[in-house]
Amino acid sequence: MTLATGDGYMALALAAAEAAGAAGEVPVGAVIVSADGDVLARAENCMRALHDPTGHAEILAIREVCAARGSERLPDCDLYVTLEPCAMCAAAISFARIRRLYFAASDPKGGAVESGTRFFNQPTCHHAPDVYSGIDEARAAALLRDFFAQRRT
Repeated sequence: MTLATGDGYMALALAAAEAAGAAGEVPVGAVIVSADGDVLARAENCMRALHDPTGHAEILAIREVCAARGSERLPDCDLYVTLEPCAMCAAAISFARIRRLYFAASDPKGGAVESGTRFFNQPTCHHAPDVYSGIDEARAAALLRDFFAQRRT
């Protein structure tokens, strides 16, 4: 697999986002991949189902891999997520020492990587992953746009 659209890791994250949307959650999905290319975790937003404001896809995927490895650090892992991470998720990514972050759609209101607080650019940030944005952005943005449009009608 590759990071490219179609059959890649972002496609797995988008499938998780679709599952979240179908369950009434904001359609965001995340996948964590090892340096060897193995998929270690796949998660979707579950804030409503878990009654937990920290139930973001990124947080759930990071928790799963950390628990499986018995470590709070994931320096050899890459994270693919369908929406630009918020400040909470950016902090978790930094604390986990994620190697690379790939995200699809930008989030001008809630994002904290290239929008808003730009968490990884702050002097208090101890680790910043390599960041790659815009991967399959149109599909991720359409999922979100359609989800919220249905809620407004």
